[in-house]
Amino acid sequence: MLVGENLIKEFNKVVAVNDISFKVDEGKIFGLLGPNGAGKTTTIRMILNIIKPSSGKIIFDGQVINDEFFNIIGYLPEERGLYQKSRVMDVIMYFAELKNMSRSSALKQADYWLRKFEVSHYRTRKMQELSKGNQQKIQFICAIIHNPKLLILDEPFSGFDPINQQEVKDTIMSLVDSGKIIILSTHQMETAERLCSEIFLINKGKEVCSGSLGQLKKRFGGNNVKIEFDGDGSFMKDLSFVKNIDNYKNYAEVQLVDNFLPAEFLKAVIDKIQVNQFSVVEPTLNKIFIDVVKEIQE
Repeated sequence: MLVGENLIKEFNKVVAVNDISFKVDEGKIFGLLGPNGAGKTTTIRMILNIIKPSSGKIIFDGQVINDEFFNIIGYLPEERGLYQKSRVMDVIMYFAELKNMSRSSALKQADYWLRKFEVSHYRTRKMQELSKGNQQKIQFICAIIHNPKLLILDEPFSGFDPINQQEVKDTIMSLVDSGKIIILSTHQMETAERLCSEIFLINKGKEVCSGSLGQLKKRFGGNNVKIEFDGDGSFMKDLSFVKNIDNYKNYAEVQLVDNFLPAEFLKAVIDKIQVNQFSVVEPTLNKIFIDVVKEIQE
């Protein structure tokens, strides 16, 4: 279990992280989300023990994080931290040995992951000769080659096409099934919604909301419907019982005022447009994210 207790981090009297607490169990993906400048990177660096909290503490398996935990943590940064003029295998071996792996074990695992991600033929090529997607594969391998207990992924799908995204997602899920703790930081809300067991949203260094996806949808759900139609639906925004609407030409997500029945909304619009599909929906994580951050900024 990973626990953050009352974490505060100040830089020259600027509070980057302001008294946040969280808990992550084994075999779970913890979504650390927030807009740019929210304090996510500072929080990650404290977990990695790169920087120390001004106050509070981070506990892993009952012990306060220290340098001894370095070899059981894996980290995939958003920026590529690979040596561009070095050969692929040399880069992987270097990062493996940093994690105190024996050379024989590192070679065996490197061969396994290179084959799995179908990049074995690049093993003697220089990093700068690889595409962005293949460089990201190598960086992902470097993050997991030592079989870490705690894995931190910052925008892990950057540079991947849909096929490779799915391959990496499958690998992440297999790591979860084996009992790893995974922290995922991403701006791809759809990805976070599909993968994360727990969501922790911060803004300006403070916790905004947290909990399971189901809990957050219940809390911020509102009264929402989705409608697909043909015709001019612009009139819907002027209806007195429509609180908010995201209109995309022939598709709309509509938030109704509290206690107004979705069936009554359907009756009000069905004579003016051709309704192709209509459903009562929960808000997406993307909508919750946007609405919550907008409310704070206002």
